Amino acid sequence: MAPGNARPTSRDVAQAAGVSQAAVSLVLGDKWRGRVSAATAERVRQAARELGYRPNLAARNLRLGRTRTVLLVVPALTTEFFAGVYTGAARVAARHGFGVVLYPSPEGIGPARDPFHSAQAALDGVLASSMAADALTAIHGDQLPLVMLDSDPHGSIGAATVNLDIADGVRQVADHLLALGHRRFLHLAADVPSWTFRIRARELAARLAETPGTTLRTTRAPISIEDALTAAETALAAAGPRPTALVCDDDKLAAGAYKAARRLGLRVPEDLSVTGLDDLALATALDPELTTVRLDAELFGERGMQALLAVLEGNMPEEGDIPVELVVRGSTAPPNH
Repeated sequence: MAPGNARPTSRDVAQAAGVSQAAVSLVLGDKWRGRVSAATAERVRQAARELGYRPNLAARNLRLGRTRTVLLVVPALTTEFFAGVYTGAARVAARHGFGVVLYPSPEGIGPARDPFHSAQAALDGVLASSMAADALTAIHGDQLPLVMLDSDPHGSIGAATVNLDIADGVRQVADHLLALGHRRFLHLAADVPSWTFRIRARELAARLAETPGTTLRTTRAPISIEDALTAAETALAAAGPRPTALVCDDDKLAAGAYKAARRLGLRVPEDLSVTGLDDLALATALDPELTTVRLDAELFGERGMQALLAVLEGNMPEEGDIPVELVVRGSTAPPNH
């Protein structure tokens, strides 16, 4: 039985049978033939019987044409990135006769108030960013068909995960700066407890470690220009050889780093190369324009919604991360040492 005598979920069945939630949906929706083995299907059915699992009514009623409404849970809408995610998700949803309710988690992280008396009564499924994952438990969105965005595919609470290839984006940044000759790096990391930011730190450290003679220091800041300014100014003014390249987790952090450099009398890129990640409109408003990684937010939203619709229909979502692209502009140059 599920913890606390709660009604067992497809996730409980998946764990008991040692399969994915998508496989559970296929078997219990009788769409498994040619997709999973007969032995696996029987294992899923046995686990469901032992747990006393009944298929989620939201997914079943959806096919009967119930509310046809899904919830998109994102961090507070402080950047155009999540507006793009919503635009892409809503476009795909509309093509299939669905509406999308947008729910920004307050402060981006932490528990959120239930936007409905009962989310299960009003919704057919949920699409959620890992940066807003804590909000899911408060609204019981984790008990509905769920697809996670920018989340650890191996530890996800969702039936599926959809990710941008952030790791490759960080590798592209590191390779670009190393090729220019940089060896002393400062990572201005987002102070947000989220998988997507842990991946950035891990990949940057791993890539730089492959090149002898590199050093990497890290400082953290909440995602705001003022916080980034304070953190970057302190780190750049610290004793010891000054970094020649500043790798920022986000374009807003990079904007704060520009201000810190100017306060310290450093020129970008002559004295300090700076990179961002997102390619927000801000990136081309900065002077010099920012070298950053372009993330296709609308495609991200489209793929997320396509995955959720697949889960609701008992199908396997498309696999593979969404490619990202380094856009080289004027904020990077060889170090002048």
